Amino acid sequence: MPLALLALAIGAFGIGTTEFVIMGVLPEVAGDFDVSIPTAGWLVSGYALGVVLGAPLLTVLGTKVSRKKMLMFLMGLFVVGNTLSAFAPTFGVMLAGRVIASLAHGAFFGIGSVVAAGLVAPEKKASAISLMFTGLTVANVVGVPLGTYIGQAAGWRVTFTAVAALGIAGLVGVAKLVPEPGRPESGTIRTEFAAFRNVQVWIAMAMTVLGFGGVFAAITYITPMMTEVTGYSAGAVTWLLVLFGAGMFLGNLVGGRFADRALMPMLFTALGSLSLALLLFTATAHNKVLAALTLTLIGALGFATVPPLQKWVLDQASAAPTLASAANIGAFNLGNALSAWLGGLVISAGLGYTAPSWVGALLAGSALLLSLLAAFLDRRTRPAGRVVAASAPAEHIPAAARH
Repeated sequence: MPLALLALAIGAFGIGTTEFVIMGVLPEVAGDFDVSIPTAGWLVSGYALGVVLGAPLLTVLGTKVSRKKMLMFLMGLFVVGNTLSAFAPTFGVMLAGRVIASLAHGAFFGIGSVVAAGLVAPEKKASAISLMFTGLTVANVVGVPLGTYIGQAAGWRVTFTAVAALGIAGLVGVAKLVPEPGRPESGTIRTEFAAFRNVQVWIAMAMTVLGFGGVFAAITYITPMMTEVTGYSAGAVTWLLVLFGAGMFLGNLVGGRFADRALMPMLFTALGSLSLALLLFTATAHNKVLAALTLTLIGALGFATVPPLQKWVLDQASAAPTLASAANIGAFNLGNALSAWLGGLVISAGLGYTAPSWVGALLAGSALLLSLLAAFLDRRTRPAGRVVAASAPAEHIPAAARH
C-alpha cells in the first residue's frame, strides 16, 4: 500500500482523537470555565453538528481545488480549531474552536476516501479506505485514553495542544506523501450534485445512518449500563472502551479486506450479525465477562460496515464521488445523533439502561433491509452481463464498467 495512506491515517488519528477525547475531559473543562456539565456537552453536540454541515459545504467549496491541496487546507483548519480550543479564554471561544475543527472532519474523510481509493488498483479500493480509517480506530484505542490521561494529569489544554501537533504532523504528511494530481480531479458543483440523482446514493447514506447509528444507540449510554447494570466501577469503563476500540480496529481491517472480494455479502453479514449482537447485549450486559466480549464484538461488527459502505457510495457516484463521499461521512454523525436521541427516549420512558441496545438492533436490522434493497436494485438496473464492480476482481470487469 502507498505511503500516502500513512499520511491520511495520521490525519484520521488526530481527527478521531479530538472528536472523542472531549468526553474524557469534560468535567475538567466545565470546571475551568465554571459551566454545568450539560452546558459543556455543547462541545460534543456542536462538534457533531459541525461535521454534518461542514462535510458537504467545504467539499462543494473545494470543487475547483485539487484534492491534495484541499486535504492540506482541511488539516490546517483542524490545527487552527484545536489550537483555539487549547488557548481559549472563555467557553464561547472553546466552542468556536471545536466547531472550526469539526468542519474539517467530514470533508477530510470524504475526500480522503476518494484519494485513498485512487492510489490503488480497483480490486484493493476498500482495503485502502479501511487503512485510512485505521487512524480513526486506533484513536479510540490509544489516542482517546492517552489524551484523557494527559488531560487529567497535566490539564485539558495540554491535551488539545497535543492534538493540534498531530494535525501538523498530518498536514506535513499529506504535503510530502500524497502525490500531486496528474490531471484535473474535481468537476463543477453541478456535476457533484448530479450524483444525488442516483437513488442508490441516498439508500447508501440511509444505510450509514441506520447501521452505525445502531452502534451508537448502545455506546452512548455505555457508562451507566456498565456501572448500574453490569456492576463495573466507573474507572473500568475506560478499559472497556479500549476493548470497544480494539474491536473497531480489527473490524475495520476485516471489513476492508472482504469488501474487496464480495462487497454486498460482506455488508449483509456485518449488518445482520451486528443486529444480533446488539440484541444479545441486552442479556449479556448482566455479566461482566460476557458484556466485555459483546462490547468488543459490537465494535468489530459496527466498523466492519464502514469500508464497504464508503466504497458502495464511491461506486454509485463514480462520475462525481467527492461530495457523495463527504456527505456519507456526515451521515455517520447524523446517525450518531439520531440514535443517541432514540436511546435517551427509551431510557426516559423507564425501560432501563439496556433498552438502547434493542433500539440499536432495530436500526441495524433496518440497515440490513436497505442493503438487500440496494443489491436488488443494482441487479435490476445494471446492463446484462455486467459484473458488479464492488464484488468482483478488476480483471473480470469490462473497462467501460470501471469508469
